[in-house]
Amino acid sequence: MSALSTRPDVVLLDVNETLSDTAPMARAFEDVGAPGSLAATWFAGVLRDGFARTAAGAAAPFADVAAGALRTVLEGVDGLGPALDDAVSQVMDAFTQLPAHPDVAPGLAALRASGLHVATLTNGATAVSDGLLRRAGARDSVDQLLSVQDAPGGAWKPAPAAYEHGLRATGSTADRAVLVAVHPWDVDGAARAGLRTAWLDRSGRTYPSHLTAPDVTAPSLTALAELLSR
Repeated sequence: MSALSTRPDVVLLDVNETLSDTAPMARAFEDVGAPGSLAATWFAGVLRDGFARTAAGAAAPFADVAAGALRTVLEGVDGLGPALDDAVSQVMDAFTQLPAHPDVAPGLAALRASGLHVATLTNGATAVSDGLLRRAGARDSVDQLLSVQDAPGGAWKPAPAAYEHGLRATGSTADRAVLVAVHPWDVDGAARAGLRTAWLDRSGRTYPSHLTAPDVTAPSLTALAELLSR
């Protein structure tokens, strides 16, 4: 791990999977009679469809895309417990109640204590980010909750407009901000928009060679906070 060459002023944090622990979603699928393995398939489909609509110039709110993709996935399940509409509602509710990773609360507190401006930048709704942080006892460590839904056209990350919205909302410039995410596609998108980047490698995987490499890599938010505060 190595620190950035110059200290940033603003930290923009992705939310889904970066801050939230999505492991419980497997159980949420099982609770409605679907295989837990479908959780990963569903989430990948949400990202695919959200990216596709953004690329086509017709971005849609995360919740709408997620519910639509979920209905498609669950329709093919034999022996679904609740009625389809109820199953969709139950799984979507579970998504809004996910816990944060254990390192999130101390990591955010450390970032905030070091004088950095901390903001979330999600493809989802700010209400979901707010609930996640409050359940983790970390809401006071975040200065701003931002969503791409407020970007021009509602463009999802990794579209440049999404990162530009984050910069405008925080009053920062690309060279003074760092985007933090577990998703290599998010890191790549932010780098192409001129931001510096930090990849949270929670699982020890190899970063894809076909995407722009992160400026900083760390195994946890607490470790990253130490690097960014130097």
